[in-house]
Amino acid sequence: MSRNARINALLLLAVAALAVLPLVLGLGDHKEEPFAGADAEAETAITEIEPDYEPWFSPLYEPPSGEIESALFALQAAIGAGVLAYYFGLRRGRRQGEERASATPRHFPAADAPEEDFPGGDSSGGSSRGVNSTGGN
Repeated sequence: MSRNARINALLLLAVAALAVLPLVLGLGDHKEEPFAGADAEAETAITEIEPDYEPWFSPLYEPPSGEIESALFALQAAIGAGVLAYYFGLRRGRRQGEERASATPRHFPAADAPEEDFPGGDSSGGSSRGVNSTGGN
């Protein structure tokens, strides 16, 4: 197993542990909604500290249920991930294209092109490459 494959496997294992450990250890069992978002937690904390607090702004759109709100949040995250993946893929593709272009030897003009188009050729119709007019050496 290569070094990169080991690193990727360890990262995948760490992500899986971060997703599963809170569920296994029962973190959040004492709460009504164990894994509520940060907005709900902040709203609860603010109303405990200052019961008469009124927000300065109201949302432009209030989803009818928590499930729809979660779905819209997931959609937003998926679109953002897609944009980032496109950007990084585009950059990588351009870099690989530049590397291939610089590694590829430059092509010379075709053999049937006029002699003066070749570097080092003379314009008299003769050849400076050691080939006579009949095509032989």
